[in-house]
Amino acid sequence: MKIYKGGAEGVQVAAAEAELAAINAFAKTELTAEQVYTFSVELCDNEIDRDFEKFSLDALNELATLFIGRTGIFDHEWKAENQTARIYRTAVECVPGQKNAVGEDYAVLKGWAYMLRSVKNAALIEEIDAGIKKETSVGCSVSKRVCSICGQEAGGGGCAHVSGREYDGALCYRELAEADDAYEWSFVAVPAQRSAGVVKAFDSAKTLDELVRKSGDGNFIAALDKLEADAILGREYRGLLQREVLRLGLLCDPKLYEGLSKSVAGMGAKELTSLKTAFEKQLEGKFPPKTQLMGKDSFVKFDGDAYIV
Repeated sequence: MKIYKGGAEGVQVAAAEAELAAINAFAKTELTAEQVYTFSVELCDNEIDRDFEKFSLDALNELATLFIGRTGIFDHEWKAENQTARIYRTAVECVPGQKNAVGEDYAVLKGWAYMLRSVKNAALIEEIDAGIKKETSVGCSVSKRVCSICGQEAGGGGCAHVSGREYDGALCYRELAEADDAYEWSFVAVPAQRSAGVVKAFDSAKTLDELVRKSGDGNFIAALDKLEADAILGREYRGLLQREVLRLGLLCDPKLYEGLSKSVAGMGAKELTSLKTAFEKQLEGKFPPKTQLMGKDSFVKFDGDAYIV
């Protein structure tokens, strides 16, 4: 995460007045340029991060509105004494000629923050100026995590793709969409986004996949990967059973097909197997095996001469 420093005394008077007006919208008493220290941060962007997730451009624009007025703290610890700075304006900026990993125009959500020039904040201001405190993280909430491979919502049951893997040469990642809240932004030590330096924090894990992968435990993730691979095989087997049951049902009675095609969609493997067995037994009498020898439908005795060439 890059930090762009600039106190109010370093800008033109007109710009300083505009900045102070935006800052004073959050202050109970009128603040002067000498009382505040301002700086800007790149909160998040639309690049794929280390978690194989990326914000959509629409989500960045939604977060731009949500982050106005949000406080800056340390390490996402929601304590009043941790409140350090506050964002007073934001903007989504596109970098001309720069593309992200998937070929989209690179865009970044930038926030401008202020803090008081006080004895308490003096050391932090020095560390920001020295480039020591610069990595930041956002705490926000999104409604959707969309799979880049199939376009379905991750964890919805229909998507079995694994983030970080390639499918036919295409990297699988989750696009974060429909931002619905922004909690805070924090100074952190280790960011997740490679360029912007952002660790995203969600309100809670809504799926098992999200919970396990957020844990960072390699054993849990490996076990989940195995379960997901087994689940893919299970879905494929179930699909084969469904098609076979429909085929056999059509042979038994064509009139069954329409109703059967709807009911098999909700059946499990055990139910499908039982139905398949029942249809097979019913068809044994309907399509008996035929002999190529003389004496159709009767017992035929022969001494083998029929096979002499």
